[in-house]
Amino acid sequence: MSDAHRHVRLPTERPLRVRKVHSLRTFLWLARGWSDFMDAPLVGLLHGTAMGAFGGLIMFLAWDRFWVLAGALSAFLMVAPILSTGLYAVSRALLRGEDAGFGTVWQVWASLDGRLVRFGVLLTALGTGWVISSAALITLGVKPPVTTPNDFLMRVVLAPDGGLFEIWLIVGGLMAAPVFASSVVAIPLLLDRRVSVQKAVLTSWKAVLANPICLSLWAAIVMSLSLLGLGTLMFGLILVMPILGHATWHAYRDLVVRDPGEAD
Repeated sequence: MSDAHRHVRLPTERPLRVRKVHSLRTFLWLARGWSDFMDAPLVGLLHGTAMGAFGGLIMFLAWDRFWVLAGALSAFLMVAPILSTGLYAVSRALLRGEDAGFGTVWQVWASLDGRLVRFGVLLTALGTGWVISSAALITLGVKPPVTTPNDFLMRVVLAPDGGLFEIWLIVGGLMAAPVFASSVVAIPLLLDRRVSVQKAVLTSWKAVLANPICLSLWAAIVMSLSLLGLGTLMFGLILVMPILGHATWHAYRDLVVRDPGEAD
């Protein structure tokens, strides 16, 4: 091998610069998310209704197979960030003073951006993996099989010997945490700038490492509001999902530094 070939180095992706923010910024993100929702309510309600209907369909199909339902609903939350891409585009348009309607959302989805498609496929695969893992834990750990939400509550969550529910939560957390860290700013970043999926994910991880308390609080807020939406038979998702989607855009804008002269 020649010296010229020996010293060739493949280009490596470097994350974008991020900033540290105060933990209470999370509540400002929610306030801005609410403001964007009120500025474009029909778009938000359409997204929320679609996500609520999809969650309702999952619940309807798997109600008597709760060993599937428990994992499917939590996997749905893993995929929700990619489904909120249109909301990020609306928030960006509002920030720029542009029209922020259904046309804005259509332009995003009609573009079939390969980077967003790849990220969506990755999130779907991870969500599917969790559904399978969750179902295996519940079916192998509980006899007779868990079939209804009441079975899950009484024989898994409130089981006198305990242990299985804690294991289920730990396994779910171990799968959800890296998904959250990889996507918390990655998807709005992919929408907003021409960067690779690898750079977007690295930037997302860098933001989490720079703001561990802030983004842990944000994860708790997202999970709590999402559970509230699920616990209201999906009706709460009609409001929760658009507000969280818009708020995620503002989290990205706060956390990822824009270079001087870079257009909004």
